[in-house]
Amino acid sequence: MHPKFFLRMSYYTSISVLKPQLKLAQSAGKTIGFVPTMGALHAGHLSLVDQSVKDNGLSVVSIFVNPTQFNNPDDYIKYPRSIEDDIQLLSGYQGKVLVYIPEVSDVYPDGVVTESFDYGGIENEMEGKFRPGHFDGVGTVVKRLFELVEPNNAYFGEKDFQQLQIVKKLVEIENIPVNIIGCPISRAASGLALSSRNKRLDEQQLKASPLIYKVLKQVQKDFGTKSAKSLTQWVENSFNASKELQLEYFTIADEATLKPMQKKSNNKKYRAFIAVFAGDVRLIDNIAL
Repeated sequence: MHPKFFLRMSYYTSISVLKPQLKLAQSAGKTIGFVPTMGALHAGHLSLVDQSVKDNGLSVVSIFVNPTQFNNPDDYIKYPRSIEDDIQLLSGYQGKVLVYIPEVSDVYPDGVVTESFDYGGIENEMEGKFRPGHFDGVGTVVKRLFELVEPNNAYFGEKDFQQLQIVKKLVEIENIPVNIIGCPISRAASGLALSSRNKRLDEQQLKASPLIYKVLKQVQKDFGTKSAKSLTQWVENSFNASKELQLEYFTIADEATLKPMQKKSNNKKYRAFIAVFAGDVRLIDNIAL
């Protein structure tokens, strides 16, 4: 299997073809940076790629819609796929980035099977309550991709903050020699966190969705003077007044354990987390408090 060429940017569908390129870079003393994605790339992904290119001699961007992390089969089917557009976006990194678009058989040579992981409880909070099995699927694919690419550094966005903490825990419990780097949330001018799912929002939903960040900013402002209970009630009321958006959950949690805050402590870091539905499109966001 040879690398495929499209719009002057080569990409690899097989690790057996990609691997010699990585070995060549490593033998030249270059570090390997890695940005795993599910495609439908946007400026948020590119900010991760930019950081990887800045930090490393060579970077790999993978595009793989992972079947094991969708607890809702419809969500997997509807997940936006735009390979040609993605490669066009990455073509500006020619010579600095290798694009890996593996076949399912490359990632799961023995069939699609999900491993189970004990992340010490953080997998049961927030997203874990609403998406059973999701973080086992994330752990399975990330562990496998790390084994294939063998990066020195890997980059994940803070929009999926719980996922970022899960990956850090995965590396710890599986003793994987890779440095995990969290990168700031990229936002549209309206404040909406950039997400591949935003492509599925209709005009009215897109117009309403900046409420999510507006609410988070207000919570951040009021966190020093108001209780978590009163802030949560205010957030619920804010979304009850919206015709386009339905609140799934809002919580203020300890960044380290992801457990809901019981009593404010000066030696802990807190973050507000939110999940909202716009029709059948699920949007998540968070903010440091």
